[in-house]
Amino acid sequence: MPVLDWLGKEKVINHHLDVPFRFLDKKFSVGASENKIIHGDNLLALKSLLPEFAGRVKCIYIDPPYNTGNENWIYNDAVNDPQIRRWLGQVVGKEGEDLTRHDKWLCMMYPRLRLLQKLLSEDGAIFISIDDNEQANLKLICDEIFGANNFVAQVICRTSDNSNNDSKKFSLDHNSLLVYSKNVLWQPNKLLDADKQSHFKNPDNNPRGAYFDGNPLNSPNPRPNLRYEIESPTGFKIQPPTNGWRWSKETLAEKLSSGEIFFTADGKGIRRRTYLADMAGLPPSSLWVELEKTGSTRKAKNELKKIFPENKTADLFRTPKPTALIEYILRLATDKNSIVLDSFAGSGTTAHAVINLNAQDGGNRKFILIELNDYAESITAERVKRVGGEFNFYELGATLFDDDGFINAEVSREKIFDYVYFAETHKHYQPTDEENLLGVDDGIAYYFFDDEELNFDLLAKIRTRAAAYVIYAENCTLAETELDEFKITFKKIPRDILRL
Repeated sequence: MPVLDWLGKEKVINHHLDVPFRFLDKKFSVGASENKIIHGDNLLALKSLLPEFAGRVKCIYIDPPYNTGNENWIYNDAVNDPQIRRWLGQVVGKEGEDLTRHDKWLCMMYPRLRLLQKLLSEDGAIFISIDDNEQANLKLICDEIFGANNFVAQVICRTSDNSNNDSKKFSLDHNSLLVYSKNVLWQPNKLLDADKQSHFKNPDNNPRGAYFDGNPLNSPNPRPNLRYEIESPTGFKIQPPTNGWRWSKETLAEKLSSGEIFFTADGKGIRRRTYLADMAGLPPSSLWVELEKTGSTRKAKNELKKIFPENKTADLFRTPKPTALIEYILRLATDKNSIVLDSFAGSGTTAHAVINLNAQDGGNRKFILIELNDYAESITAERVKRVGGEFNFYELGATLFDDDGFINAEVSREKIFDYVYFAETHKHYQPTDEENLLGVDDGIAYYFFDDEELNFDLLAKIRTRAAAYVIYAENCTLAETELDEFKITFKKIPRDILRL
């Protein structure tokens, strides 16, 4: 598999592992909901989501900076290398031929995609909007991160409802969507598209409804074992297609019996009948050019103007995404209870689309938005509130560990307890009347004693009876035989606390 190399890659290829874990500080809530809007650098925010959401996000949509040379983007990873710091700490230059801007963009994107891959569920998919400035580079690093076998499609999306007649060369009227899955077995939902049903007719008033007789009977790939003759009731021997039939003799006989396959009136051919009522839907096309379905940039700006009539919010976003586009993606890639993530949230279109789709089908989809810019509250969150969304708004808080690797003194015990208990059980800590008890899960009691030593005096403090124990402490003076006797697993603080 071809692998892309660029200046600085060796510094960022595993940088996601070194990103410090930060807690999320809730600032305010709108309604009662599990939805999240996070203000902060998405690299740090994505890391903060790992304990709770790793492997749980069904659909990720991102619209990252396209690196056109005409935009400003600052995503400082604080990589511990002066050269990388200079690249990622500066605004990308406008010089179209300055190849160093591609290095900067790749260094910015790579660790974020690594974290997004960890958050994606086994039955999930990521959709990335991009244009030709970085599409080829993005494809290669996504092949590396998600696996080339998990590449699903490059969708061409028409974005303009009117070509630019002043263009010097081509009028660029489209963007691309790169689609990757977590698992090669992933498939999009099949949708019943009214425009693709027009060929279904019912000229003879068939009680089963409209049907179509033209679907293929041949195998899409050469199958020598499926090359066999079929004899019609008139005795005519029908020869197999070049690739063979689509089914075995036994299956085809069943389909003849059910009426799905039938002989033509002259007995010299067979046809396949598909009833519209039996169809779950059709696979999506890789060409999205019908703007009435997926919207346009102009429509997206008009949406913003209607939501914010009092100011020029729409002018902040040169190419906002229309809600209809994200809704279509959600129909393809979610069910009613899916978690949806957008780590380049912008004006909040993804949350708006989740709200719309939930209203249409009674779904309970949850959204997580991350936005770096200062308008995260005044525009992103405000838009979600104005269209009827409920959410919790967060800022990035303190790191779990300080620069020396010890537990940060600024972090509350409750947050430490929640982190450790969730890392152990994937369940949240709930305070009890036993001070150092994190919780009991599957017969195991979890305890956390900071600044204490695991000895018999400490064991005397434990009141909860369980089949086994996991005890975090500064040190342990109990012998291995004593730990085994009491079914205790000792974990040293901070050494044995899981680093995400």
